[in-house]
Amino acid sequence: MLSKERAATAPFAIRAVFALSLLLQIGWSGARPPPVAVAEALPDAPSPTLLALLALDEPGPVAKILMLWLQAFDSQPGLSVSFNQLDYGKVINWLDAILDLDGRFQYPLLSASRIYAEAARPDKKKRMLAFVHRRFLEDPEGRWPWMTHAVYVAKHRLGDKPLALKYAKALRLNLSGVAAPPWASQMEIYALEELGEIEDAKRIIGGLLASGRFADNPQELRFLKKKLATLESKRH
Repeated sequence: MLSKERAATAPFAIRAVFALSLLLQIGWSGARPPPVAVAEALPDAPSPTLLALLALDEPGPVAKILMLWLQAFDSQPGLSVSFNQLDYGKVINWLDAILDLDGRFQYPLLSASRIYAEAARPDKKKRMLAFVHRRFLEDPEGRWPWMTHAVYVAKHRLGDKPLALKYAKALRLNLSGVAAPPWASQMEIYALEELGEIEDAKRIIGGLLASGRFADNPQELRFLKKKLATLESKRH
């Protein structure tokens, strides 16, 4: 009889201990503060020597992997890191390193001009645009799209018309008119016009007409002549 009572009470005791331990665990978990996600700092970019060793004869795939990692760094477990929280000096070092690894890879410049330049802080926008300008000068014919977007960001996002003029002038002075569309080298005209520098805008148009750059493009010649006439009318 006693053995039967023990057999009946043993499972109940086990269930009671299990339930009590479960309740204690729940209570202890509820008493703890919620976990706080802490943003990790962006590490320094690897040295060119190390990247060269990693890449060997395949720099393209390594550059793409590094760019994907950098692009995903703002999405860390448990939080989303604002661009304003990132160390832009380190970001630019990474972009430089990736671009040095594969100069044909356009994504570092695309990210700089269209993604990282969207940071709320003006100083960070300007740092990223300066990076785009510096690397554009190395290969104007291949990197002009990102320079034209830098003009847009400087003008419309920063409201810095002199900076927009500086970048538009860089386009005109460094493009041959072969790889880039005509409007890319004509952005300086509009930048000068907005600053009220009408005579300078007219001088640029005159230079473009005299250069023969658009000799085989009657549509662009007509556009430039019409624009010159419009600017002439503003003198009166």
